[in-house]
Amino acid sequence: MNIKNLIIINSPLEQFEVTNLLGLNAPIFGYLNLTLTNLALYCVIVLFLVIGLHYIANNNAKLVPSKWSIALESSFASINSMVREQIGSANELYLPFIYSLFFFILIANLTGNVPYSYTITTSIVVTLSLSFTILIGVTILGLYIHKLRFFAYFIPSGTPLALVPLLVLIELLSYSARAFSLGIRLFANMTAGHTLLKILSTFLLQMFSASLIIAVVTLIPFAIFMALIGLELAVSFIQSYVFCILTCSYIKDAIELH
Repeated sequence: MNIKNLIIINSPLEQFEVTNLLGLNAPIFGYLNLTLTNLALYCVIVLFLVIGLHYIANNNAKLVPSKWSIALESSFASINSMVREQIGSANELYLPFIYSLFFFILIANLTGNVPYSYTITTSIVVTLSLSFTILIGVTILGLYIHKLRFFAYFIPSGTPLALVPLLVLIELLSYSARAFSLGIRLFANMTAGHTLLKILSTFLLQMFSASLIIAVVTLIPFAIFMALIGLELAVSFIQSYVFCILTCSYIKDAIELH
């Protein structure tokens, strides 16, 4: 039997589907339905990976730091520098939140690069939940610091009275769009990269299984494919960093009413 007849071509979008792994239906408390999906499972896996990474890199009992410890200390220094530059050195109390957010998104992105795994940041529910939660938190922070003066943020200085209603509406829409842009940016970049890799891998698999000559020629696009995998790993870092930078800028706007 020819090998290419055994190849099953699936849709590149199947990897983003949320599927049920375990389910429990019990006629208690009315009707109880508990379901474990791949999305929930990988959220828990990412959480344990983040905690485990910091546990392994703990250097309290050692005189000489390990490679993991040095890597995490470098990451901490970079994120601390980002918070100082974006929010200000007087507002380092937001550093634990930004640090946790960065590593959660980073580990989630990197986990998705493992074959046959699930990337939780390719779920629009996860990314929009993060961005909406951040926007709501930033809004509460602004109201807590500035009280009613926070609403002056939606009225640019020097605005003629006749244009105030129009500009307030525009500024309000622009402010609300942050919740969508922050989450959709992360979702779109991760989804596009994984979809491209899925399409290319399916194409390369068909070429490798065609004939010996074509398989040898396919080594050239395969090298390009490996380079794209490296690029996708870099995108995982970049998107985590961009997400945190934008979060810092939103916090700064709420604190200083820019």
